[in-house]
Amino acid sequence: MNRAFKTAPLLALALLPQAALAHPGHGGGLAQGVLHPLSGADHLAAMVLVGLCASLGGKRGWVFPLAFMAGLLGGFASGATFASASAVEVAILASVMALGLATALRIVVPVGLAAATIAAFGFAHGAAHAIELPESASPMLFAAGFLATSAALHGGGFWLSRMLPVPAQRWIGAAGAGVGLLLAGAS
Repeated sequence: MNRAFKTAPLLALALLPQAALAHPGHGGGLAQGVLHPLSGADHLAAMVLVGLCASLGGKRGWVFPLAFMAGLLGGFASGATFASASAVEVAILASVMALGLATALRIVVPVGLAAATIAAFGFAHGAAHAIELPESASPMLFAAGFLATSAALHGGGFWLSRMLPVPAQRWIGAAGAGVGLLLAGAS
């Protein structure tokens, strides 16, 4: 059996949540911001899957992580004003499922459409951070932390797209979509 097929289930297992949705109580400093994307399966899966999806965009795939990051920052900047927590959670779970399916099925769409969709997903993730940010927190430090970790996870997903054969990437995508479904069922 191919080594990638042996490691794909382990990677999928790593996407299972420590808690279904790990938003509440995340604090507000730089350290909490750095750790937040690592603390829940929804964020972890979405960030890695964005990196994997970047390989589907060909030479312009690099815009996918940038679009997500821009949406993440925009959602964080305006999320507490424009979004309800329940709508944001639904959008986050939809993002995990959609990114997982896109990876599993190797769906290629025009780069502009894909980037706009991925930016909208990023907006939902950023809005979740804003909605639950404690009043005493430093928004700038927290944002700097979750942006840095998100970028690193995007890079990790992109690295996986270069290191793993397509069938293994498909398995990771399917596992990501499955995580989204599990979390949707748990909420």
